Amino acid sequence: MRNLLALAAAALSGIVVLAPTASALPKVSRAGKYLYTEDGNRFFIKGIAYQTQGLIVPGPDNPLNQPSTFVDNLADAAACARDLPNLQKLGINAIRAYAANSSLNHDECMQALSSAGIYVILDLTLPLNGSIDTTLPAWSTNTLDQYLRTIDAFEKYDNILAYNIGNEVITPKATQSPPFIAAAARDIRAYLNSISSSALIGYAAIDGAASFVLNEANFLACSATGSIDLFGLNNYEWCGNEPNTTFDGLNARFADYGVAAYFSEFGSENCNPAPRVWTEIPVMFSGPMTNIWSGGLAFSYFGAISKGHEFGMAVPSSDGTSVTTNADFDNLAAKFNAVTFVNGPAKSASTPALPACPSPTPPAWNASNTIPQTPDDAACGCLANELSCVFQPPTPDYMALVGNLIGVACGLVQTAGGTCDDISSDGVKGTYGRLAMCDPTIKLSYVMSQYYELQHRVNTACSFRGNATINANAKPNLLVSAAASSCIPSAAVFTPSAPPVLIPGAGAKTNTTSAGNAPGGSTTGGAMPSIVSRSVLAGMTSAVACVVGGMIWTLA
Repeated sequence: MRNLLALAAAALSGIVVLAPTASALPKVSRAGKYLYTEDGNRFFIKGIAYQTQGLIVPGPDNPLNQPSTFVDNLADAAACARDLPNLQKLGINAIRAYAANSSLNHDECMQALSSAGIYVILDLTLPLNGSIDTTLPAWSTNTLDQYLRTIDAFEKYDNILAYNIGNEVITPKATQSPPFIAAAARDIRAYLNSISSSALIGYAAIDGAASFVLNEANFLACSATGSIDLFGLNNYEWCGNEPNTTFDGLNARFADYGVAAYFSEFGSENCNPAPRVWTEIPVMFSGPMTNIWSGGLAFSYFGAISKGHEFGMAVPSSDGTSVTTNADFDNLAAKFNAVTFVNGPAKSASTPALPACPSPTPPAWNASNTIPQTPDDAACGCLANELSCVFQPPTPDYMALVGNLIGVACGLVQTAGGTCDDISSDGVKGTYGRLAMCDPTIKLSYVMSQYYELQHRVNTACSFRGNATINANAKPNLLVSAAASSCIPSAAVFTPSAPPVLIPGAGAKTNTTSAGNAPGGSTTGGAMPSIVSRSVLAGMTSAVACVVGGMIWTLA
């Protein structure tokens, strides 16, 4: 089956493709600031973004025009077979996929890519609920479990190069999320080590002012926060036929960077006239850039619209059986196939030390160097069983309602003399409530229980318009604060274990031993059931902000 897809695709397209070998792709590791294959040769990423763009709901709450849904291209074996000859024609050795549904089968596509010598950089995030949020960040059990499920689904493949823990989460106007990304890197690294995985940990950064980019790069690489392996920069400063000195300033800033860096997206469409000529590629893959950078990924194979520009290079037919490529594709193939990799420096060469963590310098950089604890399914599950008033989901797609209800419940608790500090987190101050790591539904139930107890357990205080119910199994005299102290005694950092098994059904609930509430399955080409529209998400977050004030939280 490994060789069958590539050969079948070649036969259908009329292109002659050499039969791939059966040997596994060599593992790639990081030594200092460079990547190497097992034989000690330098490795460069020469690839393309490979993801169909999901639905974009524009508006003030979505300044980056991020999609609200996604298509799992790696689960579409027929499309992979259709596209593989084109990917081979480009001469690439890597693709980047921005989302995948861990409940689907990816064998045929991943094996076909491997047989063609193509590695995969896979983002662990999902739109909206399945990632660390830019302005309301959290690192919680549901997000951790989702990441781990994706890792478990893909670890069997020999061509996983890296897992991205975030894409453009940190922005110049919102720098409170880095502590949560660093915590994700720490915990994902611990998990990968525990399963003897060779996959790298990456992050794809938005570009910006020189000081901002260097701060985010140094923060994610500094030893105090547990560094990433691969810093990706989504960079579009090269536009058309730029002079060879275009990247000189960027090169100077990253000359002594301590981990591997590459261009996680490149290929500006802001130049006229089209098509793109890709004259940056010969510069990127020769000195002095090869002394600093480890290649890059052109954006994008499929159509992608950003800021009014179309970045796609291949358009599928109406029935999906064929694709038509454009001049951007032909020009990219010519430039990529002319690249000759530099094999140096040697793996044993000395490399720069990890950078120091940047100090908070508001307003340009607000991130604390104190990072959150490891999300603990068992601890959050223990607490969930002891809560006196619990959220009762009215529908399978209830995440937007959770946000609104947290705002309402926190407002009631504060009016009654309580606080919502236990569920809050603040990446600027470096303070994290003991329940900040828990699934949003458990946070909600905790606040509901607080209010229920502040109202002396009157039945009507555990209604919330029919969205809550009294937990008959809860100990009658146990206060939620005491239950929290018992189940979650103190913040801890540990190696996460395999995530709880999802039980199919409404809301994709987990078993009773866990607090994880990750999204359930979906069909190829669709969004996870718990993903909501950005307009709903905006209403949800604004409701919380209005009631809770400075409290920082998220559904991610």
